[in-house]
Order: sequence, then structure tokens, then C-alpha cells
Amino acid sequence: MNDFTRVIESPKTDDKLPVYMTLTDLKQLFDYLERAQSRFSMRNEIMFKLLATTGLRRSELVSLIWEQVDLVSETIRIEGKGKKERILPLHPHLMPLLASYKASQQS
Repeated sequence: MNDFTRVIESPKTDDKLPVYMTLTDLKQLFDYLERAQSRFSMRNEIMFKLLATTGLRRSELVSLIWEQVDLVSETIRIEGKGKKERILPLHPHLMPLLASYKASQQS
């Protein structure tokens, strides 16, 4: 008797589950970023807060441009995987940071 399933490859399995930060860890990170006084501290704070609050992928974050950010409607327009567009809401705590950062970039 021939076992036809012998030639079928089994799907790959991901042995490792993703590790997420706890809320305590996230709060510690935000506290540190808010106190930082480096040249890039505001940028870094915005980047990590965007990642934590919007669901942006890393690749979407690094390619983000101001034309995608709507400070009036408090949203970000993202073209994600497969060229699918999605609109992400911005957390209210991010709004003053984004406005400040944008103003500092224009001067």
C-alpha cells in the first residue's frame, strides 16, 4: 500500500509566541521617554507611543510622512500590506506631541 501523504510537506509552525511588554513596562518606557532631554527625545517618544497606541507596523512607522497625519480629524492614513489603505485613530495624548513636533520641524 502506497502512502501518498509521505510526499506532502507539513506547514511550518512558529515555535515561539511573541513576547509583549506588560503595562507596567510600557508605563516605565513612557516615563523615561517623557523625561529624556536628547536631541531626538520628542521624536522617540512619538514613535513609541504611535507603535503602542495605533497598531502601526514598524515598516509603516518608518515610512510615515506628514501628509498621512490628519491633526484635525486625529487620524493617520496608512497604506499597509497589499496596498490596502486603512485609517487609524490617534490617541488624544499624542495630539499635542504631534502638533509640537510638527511645529518644531517647520521652523
